[in-house]
Amino acid sequence: MKNYIVKTVLLLFLSASIFSCKTGQTALEGLSFKEQLKVLFPSAKISAIQVNDHFKEAYQLILKQPLDHDNPLKGTFDHYVYVSHSGYAQPTVLVTEGYSAKHKTYELSSILKSNQVMVEYRFYGKSRPNPIPWDYLKNDQAIEDYHTIVNKLKRLYKNKWISTGISKGGETVLIYKSKYPKDVDVVVPYVAPLINTQEDIRTTQLINTVGTKDCRKKIVGFQRLVLKNREEVLKEMRSFVEEKSMNFTEVGIEEALEYAVLEFPFSFWQWGGICEGIPNDSVSAKELFNYLNKVIPISFYNDETYYDLLPSYYQHMVELGYYGFDFSPVSDLLKMVKSTSNKRFAPKNVDLTYDAEYIKTVRSYVENKGSRILYIYGANDPWGACAPNPKTNIDALKMVLKEGDHRTRIKHFSKEDQQKIYAKLQSWLGENIQLAPLKTE
Repeated sequence: MKNYIVKTVLLLFLSASIFSCKTGQTALEGLSFKEQLKVLFPSAKISAIQVNDHFKEAYQLILKQPLDHDNPLKGTFDHYVYVSHSGYAQPTVLVTEGYSAKHKTYELSSILKSNQVMVEYRFYGKSRPNPIPWDYLKNDQAIEDYHTIVNKLKRLYKNKWISTGISKGGETVLIYKSKYPKDVDVVVPYVAPLINTQEDIRTTQLINTVGTKDCRKKIVGFQRLVLKNREEVLKEMRSFVEEKSMNFTEVGIEEALEYAVLEFPFSFWQWGGICEGIPNDSVSAKELFNYLNKVIPISFYNDETYYDLLPSYYQHMVELGYYGFDFSPVSDLLKMVKSTSNKRFAPKNVDLTYDAEYIKTVRSYVENKGSRILYIYGANDPWGACAPNPKTNIDALKMVLKEGDHRTRIKHFSKEDQQKIYAKLQSWLGENIQLAPLKTE
């Protein structure tokens, strides 16, 4: 009897070993969640982080991600990922950050009480190597990051997967969908542009038509007022910069002021500016500067932000496209800025050849084949001018909030529109997935 038991144990062990060899995978059963993460990502540094909201466990993973997925011999970089665990049977939300990642709970994760996997975009934030190997800061490489992570975690999370992102992160969601349409079940990009050129004129066209004629006149009047009072405003700006210990060696103070004035209309509409609050010519130079600084913070042009956003401007100039500045309202008052292009903020001595076909291919896919995509936009947001328009025969839903801006979320829609959104999500995810209601704002 003893020999029989020993033989049985050995047989079971051998069977498990053979199965493991055949699949090339280590068994995950019986391990804690953290131990399972260690099995899936054996070279990663894994540490517990604050658990928020409905989650039960949360971890920061620092992965050794290949610089080049086509040639692993090129080396690796430290890639930060944040996994918040709700339950193995729950759906999973993949957050594709467009920039650096800050551990928080996203709207869809709250709606679905899901697991959440937040991935910092390669070469941003803590995932930024020094120096940046620019040749590998391409969208296709980033998509391989997500594809690899998702397919490993699918061994743990076998229910529905939903990818989401905001702005550039939402654009990344659409690119990912076009490259790997079956990786996730539902896609929810928020305020995501698909930009046509390095200076897409559609943003300017929206700025020149959105709101009322009187409001647009006030915006131009404010731009001109700031530049007509250049010296007095610069004095206030220098005082503010000194107080905040900001440095402007990459972009000088005067140049920064002109860029802020040119950027003002875009930021005003992007962030929900209120027309009644625009100052007129009766206010002081300090009030002019304070309002400009409120709409487009002057810190946007200091050395720290300039450095932080170099990867973004590189991507916009080589693949993603961007927008240009409209000189027409203030051309006679400009002294420093000579070009309408944002290329001024891209890294120097780097190849910035623009691939005009990259986003066109993505747009063609999502508009003609991109099913199960829920698009969320604000009508006043200039980025919305670059939104894709899915064909009527595609099972997708595009929701545009009247007078909404770049901060538009599902919670901002009316109760009726939220019901429409929920019904569509339910049809895609299936009746066994529960959706928690949001408060209408």
